[in-house]
Amino acid sequence: MTDLYHSQRSMRALRRAALQRGVVAVLDIGSSKIACLVLRFEGPDVGAANAPLAGQSSFRVIGAATTRSRGVRFGEIEAMGETERAIRTAVQGAQKMAGLRVDHVIACFSGARPRSYGLAGEVALGEGPVSERDIARVLAACDLPDFGPGREVLHAQPVNFALDHRSGLGDPRGQIGNRLAVDMHLLTVETAAVEHLLHAVRRCDLDLAGLASSAYAAGLASLVEDEQELGAACIDMGGGATGLSIFLKKHMIYADAVRMGGDHVTADIARGLQVSAATAERIKTFYGGVVATGMDDREMVEIGADTGDWDKDRRKVSRAELIGIMRPRVEEILEEVRARLEAAGFESLPGQQVVLTGGASLIPGLDGLAARILGQQVRLGRPMRVQGLPQAATGAGFAAAVGLALFAAHPQDECWDFEMPAERYPARSLRRAVKWFRENW
Repeated sequence: MTDLYHSQRSMRALRRAALQRGVVAVLDIGSSKIACLVLRFEGPDVGAANAPLAGQSSFRVIGAATTRSRGVRFGEIEAMGETERAIRTAVQGAQKMAGLRVDHVIACFSGARPRSYGLAGEVALGEGPVSERDIARVLAACDLPDFGPGREVLHAQPVNFALDHRSGLGDPRGQIGNRLAVDMHLLTVETAAVEHLLHAVRRCDLDLAGLASSAYAAGLASLVEDEQELGAACIDMGGGATGLSIFLKKHMIYADAVRMGGDHVTADIARGLQVSAATAERIKTFYGGVVATGMDDREMVEIGADTGDWDKDRRKVSRAELIGIMRPRVEEILEEVRARLEAAGFESLPGQQVVLTGGASLIPGLDGLAARILGQQVRLGRPMRVQGLPQAATGAGFAAAVGLALFAAHPQDECWDFEMPAERYPARSLRRAVKWFRENW
């Protein structure tokens, strides 16, 4: 934890330096595409000392580019050279549109087998109001779970403070009491995934000024304020992985990922129709769906492959047959999402809205199927509008990239924003996060 604490602190310092210069790039490294947005900051707090709970800035997007992802599987980098070239292409395209060079990027990624923990800490207070140092002390008093070797802490966010018997405080500084308690959400991911991403970014001559979970970023962009406050889940259906985040009281309190996404649906079509992945992707995009009607038996889809065998390339299949190939995989992904939501205790939250976003959420009929399988209110989410965002980048596939821009401009407090006292961290196992929050809030 100590090494990561220091590296996260240094990334926060780089972010502040980038904001002072007024320009930073955000990079969404996905399995099907890599998207880069260049942001210009012009907020009142650019260059502020960025005491925690400050440093918010307004920004506009001045450059945007996207390229087909290479070397990324299940949201994790597998072929370093290919991913590096794809990152360079996306960053150079966005820089060209912006008309300037960027040195600092804030990146997000999916996959990496995330795990959520709910932690609690409590300290006695001395005389006078709650200070910055008291916040640091109570965060350090949280028992760290024994999350095992080969894992890193990606997010460590205080989500609720209590002062004596008053709970639900966002910022207790300046208030007076005898005991200060905190609830914290900790998200860990596999170390290898983080190291590969760091390495890929450095090989592109860029400095990493922040790192976030794609599921978290997609939730920031796609959930409206009421949903973030009352309890909602964001399902970010990407190419190689489906991220899942639960928000309550405007904080993420749980995240997970299913190692399946739109690319798996494409692969099923390629196998079922014996066509190339590119042809399968085109067929999925133009004719795909998950709910068949009587009309679909009669609607024929020309496969239009390019194997050179005229009869085979000119084959036709009914749209109902195509839906029959796609639906089982989509159902499998949604069943897996339901299992994760149930394990997290999602049904106990005051609000239970489910928002679907990500490129794979655009399959026609998906929202109705999801409502049936998840048994919740489901809506399709698009990222909120941000200034300067090109029309091409406003779709559901850009939820994580837009959320990352919001994360860059309005970072929530994390442990590394406070000067933590050098105390020994006890380790003990904890139950999954949402159940814990339900019992303790």
